[in-house]
Amino acid sequence: MAAADRQARFEAVFNTVYEPLQRYFGRRAMADDVPELLNDALVVIWRRLDDVPPDEPLAWSYGVARRCLANHRRGDARRLRLVGRRAADPQGRHRETGSAMAADDHAELHLALGGLDESERELVRLWAWEQLEPREIAVVLDTTPNAVSLRLTRAKRKLAASLERSRGGEPRRQSGALAGHQRFRHGREHGT
Repeated sequence: MAAADRQARFEAVFNTVYEPLQRYFGRRAMADDVPELLNDALVVIWRRLDDVPPDEPLAWSYGVARRCLANHRRGDARRLRLVGRRAADPQGRHRETGSAMAADDHAELHLALGGLDESERELVRLWAWEQLEPREIAVVLDTTPNAVSLRLTRAKRKLAASLERSRGGEPRRQSGALAGHQRFRHGREHGT
């Protein structure tokens, strides 16, 4: 690919993915870390531009962003352990929040999300926050749309049951996935 063609292709991908990736990192990392994470993801996209699928650049880029975030968290954890050892912290406990959102915002939802394992939380986040369809989530997670649909359905049921219990009610079956999607869209519009 000629340099001018490569530059034009990158600009087209950049224009598609920049703001969604910025929001993705903003929901999952501390605000100070977002520019570095975004830069890391864009560098990977530039280096692997030939691998970016023309029909799914955003979903593919979410996969890159997910791996950049995981690397960043591992690096943070290593730094925290090192600082802890150097400071001879008798507790030795350092925790990262993994989210820039305020804990008070929609506390029930955050508590219920905390009851899911990390892979389930990421499925729900990609579906609710990023508004990806199962076929797009499959690209992000490098799996099949069917596997995503099954895992997402189970995760949403667990989340709904947890929310019901936190409100003092008995868990009830949802009638269809749309009800949950609408509930999450409503919550996201209000800061979750």
